[in-house]
Amino acid sequence: MPKLKTKSGAKKRFKVTGTGKVMHAQRGKRHGMIKRTTKQIRQLRGTRVLFKTDGDNIKKYFLPNA
Repeated sequence: MPKLKTKSGAKKRFKVTGTGKVMHAQRGKRHGMIKRTTKQIRQLRGTRVLFKTDGDNIKKYFLPNA
């Protein structure tokens, strides 16, 4: 049986914490900042924790070795 590979895209987008939660960056800050208000841009800073079930799916299918 071959080893399971981690998905490269998921590697760049998600991080698993020490307690097993999955962190992700806020969506909507890649491009088009001129359209957004400064309040929106400010509130999109930092990272957030995914919901438990979503995080479990990410770990199972995309980050099997994390």
